[in-house]
Amino acid sequence: MCTAVTYKTKDNYFGRNMDYEFSYNETVTITPRRYPFEFRFMGKNDNHYAMIGMAFVQNGYPLYYDATNEKGLSAAGLNFPYNAFYPKAKEGAKNVAPFEFIPYILANCKDVAEARKALENICICDENFSAALPHSPLHWIISDSSESIVVEPTKRGVEIYDDPIGILTNNPTFDYHMTNLCNYLNVTREEATNRFAPSFDLAPYSRGMGSIGLPGDLSSASRFVKAAFTKLNSISGESEVESVSQFFHILASVEQQKGCCKVEKGFEHTIYSSCCNTDKGIYYYTTYLNGRITGVDMRLEDLDANVPVSYPLCKQENLFIQNK
Repeated sequence: MCTAVTYKTKDNYFGRNMDYEFSYNETVTITPRRYPFEFRFMGKNDNHYAMIGMAFVQNGYPLYYDATNEKGLSAAGLNFPYNAFYPKAKEGAKNVAPFEFIPYILANCKDVAEARKALENICICDENFSAALPHSPLHWIISDSSESIVVEPTKRGVEIYDDPIGILTNNPTFDYHMTNLCNYLNVTREEATNRFAPSFDLAPYSRGMGSIGLPGDLSSASRFVKAAFTKLNSISGESEVESVSQFFHILASVEQQKGCCKVEKGFEHTIYSSCCNTDKGIYYYTTYLNGRITGVDMRLEDLDANVPVSYPLCKQENLFIQNK
């Protein structure tokens, strides 16, 4: 399970928690403009926008989990089991494999408006990267500095939703998450007031009681509500340090600790958290065992090259003893 978030101060930020039970040894990967994307049905593209994000690189091909291109358009794929449906490739459609979806959008589109046009007549089709790496059931959030959309391939077809909150988690479908927010209309960041029985002298005994009822469990529906509440009420300065720090605090409100969510192959936990300054092309991240924020700047690389550049994650914490 995962949570994706957008946030805007002076610059625009996009990122996510990647929650899973094990890692694929993903790396921060920059794909330059001349890298030849060999799309299974859409031909070769070796003149496209550069992009940076988290990817599992296989045979030189970046399998992106989330990424931002040089124009500031971002996309992330999140787990969408039981709901995701990939039909066979269709004649006359724009057939794109699930693992190609992020590169296809970010290589060709500079903003959400262009992404909407690219999504016309699209078929996200039943095509694996390889026999050893079958496709995952996914849905996607696509964002620029002005708007976000959610793309969900279901048995009804590819459904596209406006996402005014700029948040995405997992199941159920996105329309449910937006309706579910109505269950929390009384949750507030303000001090609690006595609406229960105004004739009685009832007063709050603690700070924060206005948010009683805000969910704190690890389900995707609850994480959507908690992340939305935290983001929409967040306050920070506009400096890079303040903005990036606040972004990671928003993600921390819905992170998963190892041991709290048991699955078949272990315990789901937040493997990494990311925050990309989409205006500057700087990709920041933390990992489960390393809370220090580390960044990779796309614009310090040769963006006209034809080979991806990958940076292994710094996964170990360096504890600082101040008085040593």
